[in-house]
Amino acid sequence: MPAGTRRPGPKPVSLSFGAPKVEAVRGCESELPTWKSGDLPDPGGCGSLDEFATALRRLKVWAGDPSYESIKDRVNGAWAAAGRPAAELAGKSTVADCFRSGRRRLNTDLVLAVVEVLHPDPDYAARWRRALRVVGDDSAAARQVHVRDGLPRDVPWFTGRVDQLARIRRAVLDGQRVVAISGMAGVGKTALAVHAGRLLADGRRVFFVDLRGFDPDLSPADPDAVLGALLRLLGVPARRLPRDPEGRAAAYRDRLADTNAVVVLDNAADADQVRPLVADVPGCLTLVTGRRRVDGAVHLGLDVFPPSDAEAFLRRAAPGIAVGPDPEARARVARRCGHLPLALGLVAGYMGGLSGWTLTDHADRLDQRHEDRRLDSAVGLALDVSYRHLPAPARRLFRLLSLHPGRDFDGAAAAALAGTAPDVARGRLHRLGGDHLLRTPAPDRYAFHDLVRAHAVGRADDEDPPSAHRAALTRLFDHYLDTAAAAVATAFPVDDDGRPRAALVDRAAFVDRADALSWLDAERPALVAVAGHAAARGWPTHATRLSATLWRYLAGGHHADALAIHGHAHRVARATGDPAGQARALADLGLTHLRSGLYARAGEHLRRSLDLFRHTDDRTGRARALNVLGLVDLWLGRYRLATDNHGQALDLFRRSGDVANEARALGNLGVVQLRLGHHARAADHQWRALDLFRQTGDRTGEAYALDCLGTVDTRLGRPGRGAENHRRALALHRETGDREGQAWALNGVGDAELAAGSPAEAVTHHTAAGTIAAAVGHRQQEARAHAGLARAHQALDEPLDARHHYGRALTLYTDLGLPEAALLRDDLVTTRL
Repeated sequence: MPAGTRRPGPKPVSLSFGAPKVEAVRGCESELPTWKSGDLPDPGGCGSLDEFATALRRLKVWAGDPSYESIKDRVNGAWAAAGRPAAELAGKSTVADCFRSGRRRLNTDLVLAVVEVLHPDPDYAARWRRALRVVGDDSAAARQVHVRDGLPRDVPWFTGRVDQLARIRRAVLDGQRVVAISGMAGVGKTALAVHAGRLLADGRRVFFVDLRGFDPDLSPADPDAVLGALLRLLGVPARRLPRDPEGRAAAYRDRLADTNAVVVLDNAADADQVRPLVADVPGCLTLVTGRRRVDGAVHLGLDVFPPSDAEAFLRRAAPGIAVGPDPEARARVARRCGHLPLALGLVAGYMGGLSGWTLTDHADRLDQRHEDRRLDSAVGLALDVSYRHLPAPARRLFRLLSLHPGRDFDGAAAAALAGTAPDVARGRLHRLGGDHLLRTPAPDRYAFHDLVRAHAVGRADDEDPPSAHRAALTRLFDHYLDTAAAAVATAFPVDDDGRPRAALVDRAAFVDRADALSWLDAERPALVAVAGHAAARGWPTHATRLSATLWRYLAGGHHADALAIHGHAHRVARATGDPAGQARALADLGLTHLRSGLYARAGEHLRRSLDLFRHTDDRTGRARALNVLGLVDLWLGRYRLATDNHGQALDLFRRSGDVANEARALGNLGVVQLRLGHHARAADHQWRALDLFRQTGDRTGEAYALDCLGTVDTRLGRPGRGAENHRRALALHRETGDREGQAWALNGVGDAELAAGSPAEAVTHHTAAGTIAAAVGHRQQEARAHAGLARAHQALDEPLDARHHYGRALTLYTDLGLPEAALLRDDLVTTRL
């Protein structure tokens, strides 16, 4: 039965728990009445452990509200039948704890066993498994995903795997759509997938996704977030992403049609993680790598190299080394590496750096190391030898890099960790890369293999004191905070709003706005990881300052990352008793929800932030929150509230001398007056705002003021003058690269052309506006474009086209919950289309 549907009759479950009764659970009495007990709960919308526990309590009620004793007996019966020892069976209190709020961690096995007892359907249980992966301790991390449009660099000395490559080609020719490559860690699964992807990439779209299935520090990537990232790369704006997993999967299949795409899903945790990401689309191929099999796929089990390929790999990766007296030396080296590609690469790296050594010398050294250390792992042996051959500064950097909370990093971050100059750090990174201790997925970007990172973590724990780790991480977090502040100040010089200043701006001399945005885009995943680590591990000030620094950049469409970073800031501020930090983070969360079209949630966060800003007597923060809350009211048609909130914000901005935001509040009040039909007042507000925008050099604000003045002119019967103002606004928006603003201005030109009696010109401009609005995800302006097209086609006596665009506009306005929907319905009644 689909989640969220009514239950028509008795539950189709094999358990009989008796008549429903309510068993009190602390923390849930006030939550359950908002939900109908006949609905099968859907855990997919859970965003926290508390929400997950609430959904689990609802499932318990749906199943007849059995006692915890009954649930415990059923779970233990299933576990005992599966061979679990008596010592590992669950107690009643342990089972009851799964349903309680306030938990920081859940026992995955027990929770899933409880779900299967309450509703034994494998597909339904899989939903809970996915939801639990998202809301666990690293729930924010699960939603942070790394999706690449293209493939990482190929291994320069890729060797062998002829049979496997032939099978992949044959699968493609046979129309197979999923090939799964499984095998132990370090066996070369990713290298094979990337190499195969490059061979198949001719004329195809290619994507690479790191699913983090076995990452030692980060939780596996949430499939729903991965689908969102893939859809963004396929041209779906953030605001138009479906919110439910099924909708995203359907949109993904639709977008992949006719692309013949190759999608590499690397390092998968299990089939449940992969299943939503596999698009059953003709001509498209999904390559999956992982340590477990994937049902329904063409399966390639990857083993270590055969001896001949292992020796060939060494010849290519470490050429020019004399054999020495033992003709079997290369074979001995390969054997000591277990013929494992990762170990072979590590050994080849250090062999190439020792001049004068023969292969026999290296083989003898490996034999001695093996006897001395008694290492059974080929990787452990190779890592041990590689590490010991590094100079001391490179060894120290190797250890410190393992502290980085992100998946990859650049030379500047490495320099911050080590406390050295960037050029010095890059020289040591080059040495680590040459020894195969680091991967280089892109220029000046470095990453560990999971096994190598684990070795580095162990070395760091053994050889460095905790104080050295904390000092290194503090340097790293300072680097990200200072560089982010410099980048944001360069990219958004007018949008200050009290954000932290860069303490060491000389670390990041950004040439221009494009340069600053390029750095922010490249480092965004690392910034999210740093914010989470700082919040969880004792750097609360860094977490809150990162949130306050990045708000303007994140507001440009990076909604998932904004929710993560501002959410970390809010939680740590609340935990450390920092009401000012809480208020700022809540305001930024409110802005994020506003831009995502979630107006009710935006209003809730903004009102909470206002209470805290009043408590802390932060007038600047209060003014900013009021101004954003006014926009929520404006979009929802609550014009009296919008006027009041913008008016209060304006007064506070004036008292504090904040001219830039005074101009914005004036402009917002002008838009409210325009919507109320008070054209003279609207023009007065916009002219005053325009003067202030020009005074502060805010070209974006100037453009929006001109755009609103153009609308006033058109409505007052001056469409020629209106079109002129809209075109001036359009030129400014093109100068600043503001695509949303371009859609606004083009729609304004279209309205003016129609009012001037040029419906054909109006069609041209509204079409352009709609195209841009759809591309950037601004559904309100997309709806406005369709409404303008409907009226223009009606004026051209083209009723079929007019009806089509009226329908599209009505659908969009209705979905957004905006008052324009009612006005359009009236138009349709009047025109009788």
